[in-house]
Amino acid sequence: MGARCSKFSICWFHSHLKASVLESSDLENGGKGEKNTWPSFTEFSLEQLKAATSGFSPDNIVSEHGEKAPNVVYKGKLDNDRRVAVKRFNKFAWPDSRQFLEEAKAVGSLRSERLANLIGCCCEGDERLLVAEFMPNETLAKHLFHWENQPMKWAMRLRVALYLAQALEFCSSKGRALYHDLNAYRILFDDDGNPRLSCFGLMKNSRDGKSYSTNLAFTPPEYLRTGRVTPESVVYSFGTLLLDLMSGKHIPPSHALDLIRGKNFLMLMDSALEGHFSNDDGTELVRLASRCLQYEARERPNAKSLVTSLMSVQKEAEVPSYVLMAIPHGTASKQPLSLTPFGEACMRIDLTAIHEILEKMGYKDDEGIANELSFQMWTGQMQETLNSKKHGDTAFRAKDFATAIDCYTQFIDGGTIVSPTVYARRCLSYLMNDKPQQALGDAMQAQAVSPQWPTALYLQAACLFSLGMETDAQETLKDGTNMEANRAKN
Repeated sequence: MGARCSKFSICWFHSHLKASVLESSDLENGGKGEKNTWPSFTEFSLEQLKAATSGFSPDNIVSEHGEKAPNVVYKGKLDNDRRVAVKRFNKFAWPDSRQFLEEAKAVGSLRSERLANLIGCCCEGDERLLVAEFMPNETLAKHLFHWENQPMKWAMRLRVALYLAQALEFCSSKGRALYHDLNAYRILFDDDGNPRLSCFGLMKNSRDGKSYSTNLAFTPPEYLRTGRVTPESVVYSFGTLLLDLMSGKHIPPSHALDLIRGKNFLMLMDSALEGHFSNDDGTELVRLASRCLQYEARERPNAKSLVTSLMSVQKEAEVPSYVLMAIPHGTASKQPLSLTPFGEACMRIDLTAIHEILEKMGYKDDEGIANELSFQMWTGQMQETLNSKKHGDTAFRAKDFATAIDCYTQFIDGGTIVSPTVYARRCLSYLMNDKPQQALGDAMQAQAVSPQWPTALYLQAACLFSLGMETDAQETLKDGTNMEANRAKN
């Protein structure tokens, strides 16, 4: 999982405020709430990552690759006890540090429960490292090809296919349709047993890396001709994964297509699944796989149509993944919290109660506004900016949240004063207008401006609850509660 160390350095935040607002308000499913939350991405120091991985200890290596993909992945733990996966590249893999940072930040701006999200990077000297959420329950390859206790259930295989298609559709909708070397090792399972797509494959291939490191028999035909990855190439690789899920083996597409054309698709199916799936479901998956594996790229379906097709064949949708996977699922982290009234309101997503509390709070925690108001000299621009805030406050008090959003946006875009309270109020206004993603971006910005302000964490929790991200919301709520308790002691 991620690092809740400082999600942004405050200096960086102030110099990139408007860009950050735009990125954060566009987060799908939100950023993860971690200790001292980050709006979307963190640049770690090499020392932090050395400490997290016990000096890049061989004991912490999760995977390593050779010349085709020169990198090693370590498991680690940050100083806030959050687990992370740290990918350390060969020092020649990304010679251009600026390109590496730009690419990492672009991938790091994505947030989805279908991804093992990229939460940070490190670029010092020759070092190039990526930091992602840690997924503790192995890879699809392990559960599919090298299982020990039981084969993966049919319902879980269908869920893996759907979640992967949803991950690809999400990435495509955010302008990241290219995924490099999609295979069963790129699909990881989180604490709840849900499959997630590794974010590492979203990074453009580096100078020394290869887009495909698998056997040529599994490589999209157009990649063999041009050496370029296209969105259709990714769909082809998705088709090879459907074959993996059906057969429990890594079958070359050409062999599978011969069987399909000969109407012998049952020979493709994993013998361990016998009696556990209907012919209709098997036929549908075979049909979908063959469409993905078309030689002509233009004849393959897109990610959105994959999602639509796979939604219709899901089984046991109400059963949690960890049950289907027979993965132990701890309950210690779900102990009830002793919540403040604000925390209680955010947990219930009681927007009316949240509004009352924010209204009573006023701007007492907002040093930026207080300091600016103490000036005796005003520029016309500053007066206009403060008028926007004043009109926003009037609309907020009157529960005219659409107007509040417009006025607070004018105030924020003015750039003269940075106010966490304004972000908090616009956050709630977005929630009132059923825009939880934009609301989450504002709650994160409030936290970046005022890192020790529990209100921002509480609001992030409300947004995460609204987005259906229960686990992350509970963790963020706990952090807000602890932060408020610590402030009360000091």
